Amino acid sequence: MAIEMVLPEPRADHDDDPVFAMHLGGKMCISGTVPLAGRNDLSMAYTPGVARVCEAIAEDPSLAHDYTWVGNTVAVVTDGTAVLGLGNIGPAAAMPVMEGKALLFKRFGGVDAVPICLDTTDVDEIVDTVARLAPSFGGINLEDIAAPRCFEIERRLQHRLDIPVFHDDQHGTAVVVLAALRNALRLTGRAIEDVRVVISGAGAAGVAVARILLVAGVGDLQVVDRQGVLHRDRTDLNPVKLRLARDTNATGRSGRLADALAGADVFIGVSGGSVAEEAVAQMSADAIVFALANPVPEVHPDIAARHAAVVATGRSDYPNQINNVLAFPGIFRGALDVRARRITEGMKLAAAEALADLVGSDLRPDCVIPEPFDQRIPSAVASAVSAAATREGVARR
Repeated sequence: MAIEMVLPEPRADHDDDPVFAMHLGGKMCISGTVPLAGRNDLSMAYTPGVARVCEAIAEDPSLAHDYTWVGNTVAVVTDGTAVLGLGNIGPAAAMPVMEGKALLFKRFGGVDAVPICLDTTDVDEIVDTVARLAPSFGGINLEDIAAPRCFEIERRLQHRLDIPVFHDDQHGTAVVVLAALRNALRLTGRAIEDVRVVISGAGAAGVAVARILLVAGVGDLQVVDRQGVLHRDRTDLNPVKLRLARDTNATGRSGRLADALAGADVFIGVSGGSVAEEAVAQMSADAIVFALANPVPEVHPDIAARHAAVVATGRSDYPNQINNVLAFPGIFRGALDVRARRITEGMKLAAAEALADLVGSDLRPDCVIPEPFDQRIPSAVASAVSAAATREGVARR
């Protein structure tokens, strides 16, 4: 008979809080997938039988995907420097979020995930540590790592490893934003090539959203940080922002966020802060406002609705929630299913298209993106991602 964990006693000051009660003892455990009921099971699960499997993998390492958990397991890696809206709270305090992320992987994608909180913020140390852990996993999901270090960490790991490396704060957000924007534009009768988009925030999410929108066809795009609109003549930009400034803002706009919003068709907020109602009112007719900061959107949705045809937030208590859980479980499911070497732009675009298509005839101002518990999402996204991986030559089966 298995011996079960003895849960700790809750602290007195947390007795009546259901959130602490849910987290008591952690939200995860390890369980076996095979029986271990007697001597015969033991001899196959461990010694001597396991040696045969080990020898086979030593001869052909790809068999690890078939005969260990590697083929269905992702590492969820953070350094705790940009956790939710909490900021740099460190690796220990980040663990509840990483456990939660692992639960979402399992619930919405059937993917096993292991939270790994690293006690370092050094880029070299993070890259080396993750690379050394990589043989135990089929993919790496980077999480809540502050910009601009997150860009370099992801880039170097993608170059070093032959398994998918995906920073969800960047690309998960970008995929869901693109899916929702496609439907919002369809609803308002516009083509993506014809709209002007303003993104508030040039961190991890803002950069990734800008990049995927450029690939999707947006031609008139401005990105705004705390100092104003990014443009190539600014001398205060880090290398990531400077590259973005060179690839966006073809019309050479400058000024603050309010200046950029005048006449804009789409506002995407991924930075926090607040936007005055007067600035939103200066946007074009049938404007689209995605105010995604949590827990306080850049524009309150009730205020945004006075001036915009479609409003989305990152919150679950308003319609059109831009939630990464719509994307990352299915993306990894699809990548793992075909043993993809990496996650490409084409795979991300395919995921966004699959999400957008699920709305179908239900399209209306308060429904431009599916609800997270729509049971069609994981298989639709996974199938689209797998097919894209095969088309792009990164699938290994």
